[in-house]
Amino acid sequence: MVSNERYTELAELAGGFIHDIKNHLSNLTLHLDLLAEDLHNGETPREKRALTKVQKLRTECERLVDISNDFLRFARLSDVEREACDLIDVVEELIDFYMPTAQQAHIEIRRLLPADLPRVCLNREMFKQALLNLFLNAQQAMPNGGVLTIQANLETSLAPQHAAQQAESDGEAATDTICLYIIDTGAGMSPEMTEQIFRPFFSTRPDGTGLGLPTTRRIIEAHDGTIDVQSAVGRGTRFTIRLPVGHGSRSGDSPADAPGACAPTPIPS
Repeated sequence: MVSNERYTELAELAGGFIHDIKNHLSNLTLHLDLLAEDLHNGETPREKRALTKVQKLRTECERLVDISNDFLRFARLSDVEREACDLIDVVEELIDFYMPTAQQAHIEIRRLLPADLPRVCLNREMFKQALLNLFLNAQQAMPNGGVLTIQANLETSLAPQHAAQQAESDGEAATDTICLYIIDTGAGMSPEMTEQIFRPFFSTRPDGTGLGLPTTRRIIEAHDGTIDVQSAVGRGTRFTIRLPVGHGSRSGDSPADAPGACAPTPIPS
């Protein structure tokens, strides 16, 4: 197990290395663009073949830049500043943003989102990025369209009162949990595949970077949450995110009612 301090050091080293690679890729892309301009009006078969090869090289450079950007986002996740939020508001914001893409992909979005859930401690933008990765993953699993269901509910701790008090005295949190489900009607995955989807650089798509779902998991863990997946080939996939309820109250209450609930949390290594 790599310590947080060691992970930060490795992440900074890797980030600097990738940044340097991106600079060289940018320089290479510029020269390929200039070469493509010289060949654009070529008339001989040789010149046309050369132009095609230059265009392919440029496409590969763009792909390498995309992989580099994804890796930088993955590697540079650090302490997460959070605030008490209404989870449903955050989810609805992302649905509104994603809706045009869903409509174009013939995906129906179904919401099963209660309005009275307790607040949770989130970094809104980072959490929306994690959810967007799941939405896009579902879209890729439904190339011909389908149904994407977003559902949430509160899991109430069933521990007896004296057990909860004992946990608090021992320094352990006895909190309720909000469950958020992202369910698609796509192709589904085999058990072997579901065991690997959160591994960095694992992808089933030729153009995939394999960093979307690992980044999502790291973001969820940074919010003291968990994510797991259940899938069946030919039936679809369900991702389940569990987030601890902040030491506050219902969604209508002020974040100030939850003192200390949203302290920065280092991402686990």
